[in-house]
Amino acid sequence: MVTIGALWIPILLSAIAVWVASAVMWTVMPHHRSDWGKLPDEDAARRALTPQRLVPGQYSIPYAVSHKDLQDPETTRKFEEGPVGILTVVPSGVPTMGSKIILSVVFYFVITIVVAYLASRTLDPGAEYLAVFRVTGTVAWLAYGTATVPDAIWFGRPWSGIAKGLGDALVFSLLTAGFFGWLWPA
Repeated sequence: MVTIGALWIPILLSAIAVWVASAVMWTVMPHHRSDWGKLPDEDAARRALTPQRLVPGQYSIPYAVSHKDLQDPETTRKFEEGPVGILTVVPSGVPTMGSKIILSVVFYFVITIVVAYLASRTLDPGAEYLAVFRVTGTVAWLAYGTATVPDAIWFGRPWSGIAKGLGDALVFSLLTAGFFGWLWPA
């Protein structure tokens, strides 16, 4: 059996490689630039929302807390007239990157630990590169890519953004699989 301790180098290297790839995808490559659209009259929307003093969180419009609320004619009318949407409010101020960078590194590190755990329980020391690549790559892709699919199904996130995320996850999983396959203990 392979121990997690024997996998610290591929865990660290793949987490760092995934973070670098993510940074390049979001800051250099153009494919995510179309993930958000500009409101037709952003200033009017801001003027309408500002007096409500929204605290950071998620809001739905119209708001229906239960299925029973959907039976109310007034709520039904609001859904039919629109707009229907989900609004995420973040703290005011210029976004800071420091804490987000740290949290994303921690996230990638946790994913690679889970990948290492599963691989260490299913593969023997000296396993062939391709066997390690297949197991770790599949687990990494599932972890990085598929978690956002329900966002499209239930919350209206555009499928184009999900598809791009699945493509990003493929790159992340190939990097992860490459490091684990290369550095798998003999």
